[in-house]
Amino acid sequence: MLPNSGLPKPLLPAFNPPASLLVIAAMGSTQLGSTLAKSLFGQVGPLGMVLLRVGLSAVVLVAWCRPRWRGHRLANYRLLVTFGLSLAVMNALFYCAIARIPIGVAVALEFSGPLTVALLHSRRWLDGLWVALAAVGIVLLSPLNTPALDSLGVVMALLAGVAWGAYIVLSARMGQAFRGGEGLALSMAVGALLLLPVGIMAEGRLLLSPNILLLGLGVAMLASTLPYSLEMTALRRMPVNVFGVLMSLEPAIAAVISFFWLGETLSLTMIGAIGLVTIAAAGVSLFQPATKVV
Repeated sequence: MLPNSGLPKPLLPAFNPPASLLVIAAMGSTQLGSTLAKSLFGQVGPLGMVLLRVGLSAVVLVAWCRPRWRGHRLANYRLLVTFGLSLAVMNALFYCAIARIPIGVAVALEFSGPLTVALLHSRRWLDGLWVALAAVGIVLLSPLNTPALDSLGVVMALLAGVAWGAYIVLSARMGQAFRGGEGLALSMAVGALLLLPVGIMAEGRLLLSPNILLLGLGVAMLASTLPYSLEMTALRRMPVNVFGVLMSLEPAIAAVISFFWLGETLSLTMIGAIGLVTIAAAGVSLFQPATKVV
C-alpha cells in the first residue's frame, strides 16, 4: 500500500531478518501503536492523540531526512499541502473511528480505499471480483447487518479509507516530485500543522504534560516511525505484490492485538467479514506484476 518510488533509506540500521518477517513486524508495530493510542483515549481524546502521533512523527522524520524547505516548484508545494491534508484526515478519521468501533473492524473497513484504487487502476475483470468480495465483507460490517457497531464509527472508518485511497494516489506523484524521504517528512510536518488547531481545541494544555508527551512519542514511534522503516527495508528485498499480500493480514493482526490488549471481542459475522476483506486484499496484490522497489 506504500508508494513504490522515491523511497528513502530506512530509519534503522541494516539487519537481515527475512523480509516477510519485517513486514509482519511492521504491521504488528502499527497495530500496537493504535491499541496503545486507544487505551489512552480516556486521558487524551482521539484528536489530541492523532496530533501527538503525526506531530512527533514529523519531528523524527524531519530530523532524520533534513528536507529542503525552499527551492521547490509551486505545483510541488500544492501537491505537498494536498498530500499532508490527506495524511492528516486519514489518521484523524481512523482514530475517531476506533474510539467507537473495534480496531480490527476499523482496519478492515479502511481497506476499502486501497481496494477501490486498485479497481480504478485495473483493466482486469479478476480485480473486480476481488473488490466485490471485499464489498460483501463491508456490507456485513454495516450497522444494518451488525447493529452492535456504532454507525458513526463505521462511516468514519470508510471515510478514512477514502483518505487512504487519496494518499496512495498522491504518493506516486510525491515520489516523482521529491527526492528520497523529503516529501514524506515535509508532508508529515504539513499534516501536523493542519491538525494543530484541532488538537489544541480538543485537549488544550494537556498535550504539554510530560507524561502525555512521552506516551504520545511511544504511539508515534510504534504507529509511524518504526513500521515505516521496517517496510522500507522489506520493500527493497521483496516484490511489491508479495508485500501487498502480506499487508492484507493487517485487519486480522489488528483484531488479535486489540483482543489481547483491550479485550475487544468480535462476533462470528465480524470475523467472517474481516476474513473476506483480507482475502480480497491478498487477491488483488497476488496477481499484480512482480515488480521490486530499488
